[in-house]
Amino acid sequence: MLAAQKYWIQNKKERISIFIAIGLAVVIIVSGIWKYAHIDPGVFHTRQFKFSFMNYGSLARIALFVVLAYYVILLILQKRLLDQWNTLKKWVISLSRLARRLHTPMALIAIGLIWVHVIGAFLYGFKLNFSNLSGLLALLVLLPVPVSGLFRYRRMDRKWHLRCGIAFAVLFLIHAFV
Repeated sequence: MLAAQKYWIQNKKERISIFIAIGLAVVIIVSGIWKYAHIDPGVFHTRQFKFSFMNYGSLARIALFVVLAYYVILLILQKRLLDQWNTLKKWVISLSRLARRLHTPMALIAIGLIWVHVIGAFLYGFKLNFSNLSGLLALLVLLPVPVSGLFRYRRMDRKWHLRCGIAFAVLFLIHAFV
């Protein structure tokens, strides 16, 4: 008799959505690299190429706002800011469920977009300026976030996912808007 197989991520629907998101992230990375490989190297230092790789960063920014929305909604609910508005609170609770479902898949897709953005930034030319340094710092802080998120499913992360995620969010906001 076969023993029941234990999965790292217990919820089957969530596991499937994560595998789909990983597949989409891989497709984004491969297609982005393929696109960069078929560009004339003389174009790498032009404004047109800069806007091209910055579009990946803009798409990642939108995905990251969905990812970060989960924590903002949780904070609103934990601080009981909506207790006086019962109808609005029900909507926010429903929104928190949706944000929870989208948190991990959107984060994985955003990571794929970020990697294509980073590759494009290095092809464009890395200069020691504030924007590039803040982006590089944000990337370095982002690296342990998915690993600690995986440990989060087993409650083994000791809040590193949240801490690294907040540090990444701050550095990401600095990189994106300053």
